[in-house]
Amino acid sequence: MAFLSVIRRWALRDKISIREIARRTGLSRNTIRKYLRAGDVTPQFSIPDRPSKLDPFAEKLSGWLLR
Repeated sequence: MAFLSVIRRWALRDKISIREIARRTGLSRNTIRKYLRAGDVTPQFSIPDRPSKLDPFAEKLSGWLLR
């Protein structure tokens, strides 16, 4: 993930403090420490598959947009 590589570059190459990285990214300092400690960490976000409220009308709406 590109965001994690930016954090690692700031910390390791540019020697920016964890507090400054936290301020720039909006993440907590503990989260940044966890990412730096673990090495190659890719966050796993589980997004459940939910049907959209517009699914019953999807064909009609896309037909209107194609006109």
